[in-house]
Amino acid sequence: MSDEMNFFIFLIEQYAKYKNKTADIILKQWDDLKLTDTIYNMYELYHTEAIENAFKDIDRLISDAK
Repeated sequence: MSDEMNFFIFLIEQYAKYKNKTADIILKQWDDLKLTDTIYNMYELYHTEAIENAFKDIDRLISDAK
């Protein structure tokens, strides 16, 4: 498994925990909003910063997509 995929799995699990939801619910939300690829492709930025910064960015992406 690639580093990107490993991090994506970690990110979605941690984000789900942050939101008190399950990873499958979060993934469905991202898929429905067509954000999954965008978030996956942010690996270079997200894996080098505090995870909370990634959460803030994802929250912004979700808000902008609605």
